[in-house]
Amino acid sequence: MTTAERKKRLGESRLYQGMQKISAWLDRYYLDAIAGLVPGGIGDVATALFSLVHVYFALFRLRSVPLTLAILNNALRDVLFGLIPFYVGDVLDFFHRANSRNMALINGFLNNDETVIRNINRKALQSLAMIVVFVLAIFAMLYVLMKIASALGTVIFS
Repeated sequence: MTTAERKKRLGESRLYQGMQKISAWLDRYYLDAIAGLVPGGIGDVATALFSLVHVYFALFRLRSVPLTLAILNNALRDVLFGLIPFYVGDVLDFFHRANSRNMALINGFLNNDETVIRNINRKALQSLAMIVVFVLAIFAMLYVLMKIASALGTVIFS
């Protein structure tokens, strides 16, 4: 089977169709941003788990590490934005649309869009560096949020 035939089959697969539905539900109908309203970052982390489907497809079906890094970059950026307190992160979540961005990257890769593939490959190391930064920032944000919750709990229940 040629690469073109394999990519065509992947584009017609149930997994691909499911990713399109997930992206539509989370971004087009704003369920990602609405779930982000759940306190403590629980909604943001829960919706980020849906990005694992994109990661799986890019890494194991398309076998592209640079594409996987770009998808992780978008997903972690979405989580970080969602963790920003005082509803600022929720507003940013309405506009970021990480799932749609990830589907656009996958579609460009499947359709052999030279511009998309070149940008993905060119930014692979940058994506890796940003993933490290986002993971550290997410842990820092969670630490700060736990400290704030602890302080508020002490004030309220003392």
